[in-house]
Formats: sequence, C-alpha cells, structure tokens
Amino acid sequence: MGMLGPRMPASRHRQLQLWFASFVAFGAALWAAGADTVPPAGFAPSTNRPRAEVIAVHDPAATRHFLPNAAIVRRMVERGLTALADKPTLSDAWRALLRTNDVVGFKVNSAPGDISGTRPVVVRALIETLLESGHSPRRIVIWDKRSTDLRGAGWYALADELGVRCVASEDAGWDPDQSKSYEKSVLGRLTASDLEFGRKDELNAGRRSYVTTLLTKELTVVIPVTPVLTHNLAGVSGQLTGLAFASVDNTLRFANNGPLIAEAVPEICALDDVLPRVVFGVSDALIAQYRGEESVRLHNTVILNELRFSRDSVALDALALDDLERARQGPQKAMDKPGSAEVYVNAELLELGVSDLKRIDVRRLE
Repeated sequence: MGMLGPRMPASRHRQLQLWFASFVAFGAALWAAGADTVPPAGFAPSTNRPRAEVIAVHDPAATRHFLPNAAIVRRMVERGLTALADKPTLSDAWRALLRTNDVVGFKVNSAPGDISGTRPVVVRALIETLLESGHSPRRIVIWDKRSTDLRGAGWYALADELGVRCVASEDAGWDPDQSKSYEKSVLGRLTASDLEFGRKDELNAGRRSYVTTLLTKELTVVIPVTPVLTHNLAGVSGQLTGLAFASVDNTLRFANNGPLIAEAVPEICALDDVLPRVVFGVSDALIAQYRGEESVRLHNTVILNELRFSRDSVALDALALDDLERARQGPQKAMDKPGSAEVYVNAELLELGVSDLKRIDVRRLE
C-alpha cells in the first residue's frame, strides 16, 4: 500500500465531503447572520460563487390539447442545441458536444408513461438531429431502469424505428466492482434484480448499491431528458433523482425515506460513472405536472411549452422545482407538501451544480 495506506472508497469520500460541506455551510450561515461564533479556519465569504447557464426555448404552439407538435418541438430542439453549443449549425453543435466515437445514452423517465414522463417526441428530435450529424446509430442508446416501463411507454418501438438501441439498466446487469459501488449502512429488502439478492443472508449484504454495467462498461456519455414532474420526497422527478435511481441497484431502501433520498441521490450522482458522464441535460418542460407523481393527472398540470438545455443538471432541477411550486395554486395548495430542495442543496455542496435560482442565468429564446 505504501506510506499513504489504502485508498478511501469514492463513496465514503463523497459522504465525508458532504458532511464537511454541510458543517462549513452551517457555520458560515451563523457567522454571516452575526451569531456569536467563530468562522471555520480559512473561511471567507465567497464573492465569486459559480453560476449556471440554461437555454430555455419557448413556443406557445408547442402543445395542443396536451399533445406535442412534432414539427415545432423539432425546431425548438434545433435552437436549443445550437445555442447551448454556441454553434451555427446542428452538425457543428453536436460535434462540439460529443466525440464521433462516443456511445451516447439518452436517459428517459419511462415509468409515468409517454404523457407525464419524458415525451418521445423530444427524444426523437434529439436522436434524429444526432443521426443527421453523422453519428452512428450503433452508438446511440435509449435507457432507463426497467424494461417493463420502457416497453409500456413505447421506447423500444421508437428505438426500432430510429435504428438505435433501447436497454434497461437492470437487464444490462450490475458491475460487481465494489470500488465503483455506493455504500450506505442502511439495509433494505433486496429484490431478485439486485446483485446481492442471492447473498442476502451474508454479513453486510444489502449495504451496497452497484452501478449498472451500461455505465461502467458501455456508455461514454449520458444525456438525461426528464419531465417537469413532481416527486413527493425529492421535490422533482428530474435529472438527479431519475439518474441516481436508474444507475444503481438496491434502491428500494431509499424509496420512502425523504432525508435518506436527500443524501443518497447526490452521493450516487457523484460516483465517477454517473453524473460525470452527463454532457448536458434536457428538461422537458412542455407540460409540468405538480401532483400525482407517476400517475397521469392532466388536471394537475400547467402548460409551459418550453424545453431547457444546460450542462448543469442541478440547475435544471432547481428550475423545475420552482415551476412546480408556482403551479400549486387554488384551494388545495395548503394541503400540498412543499417540494423539498434538500437534494439539490446537497448536490451543490458536493459541487455537482448550482441550486440557487439567483445564480442560474436563463437565456430565453422565443
């Protein structure tokens, strides 16, 4: 091992980083408020905190009767991509965003279906423009966690039509390399699709979540395309939560625990094979559903007719969370539980992106 001793696992390092960042942030807040305390050694108020840029493309005719207009959505995608890459043409934009040999994974939210989940018309436009730029269809994958959800939402059919692949991460399997896994001393009920299911009676079984081989061995870059859809515990079923839960197994232990989700989601995303593979994300803000989670509730939606593009997934989720909070109006508003921002605040503490709306620069294109 040498003088330095064994290397600390990445997941443990991230947990300590989150704890320390939370401690420093708490002490800094008290100091800034004038509390009788001493700021941490070396602390100085930041005057140059990071900012995020988001390209928001809006067209009032993008949907009609809750159905997207494919031609208009295609134009919105084209404008968003060229603006994000700051290039004059789509081919130039894709070449600036990807390498020709990249294996690209379009991460979708398939469980809510094709109405409240990621809308196929958006992903179709992205893939068609990528194919037209010359990218090989063999290097394009549509993916989510479960094949039943992907099939039910029509993603396998779309992949066949476009000549690309559709893969469920649980079907690809889980990488047994523990150095790539996420460790959390919280035990849950292992299911048949989890790597350690057959070893559930062994000591410490169920404390790790293993990353899909789709990420560790195949995809070189990921583009999450997520709806603006409420999540009762994480605030929004968006970029971070969707990516985290689809990337690893043994997630049932987190599913119904809000405080644990607020820790686990950013820590999973911080793994080397998860959020670092994201080149940019797309927020499908054509329609925002502010109640119901995965159930389709069109009477609890607002029409935004907008697509957002950013290299900062945290910023996209922060904007989506703000959309949902502003959409909850009327006599039932008092009954709604406010969407939690803790996931995204913790993500910023881990330096995964920007969660503060005041530091998100939105460039709107009409």
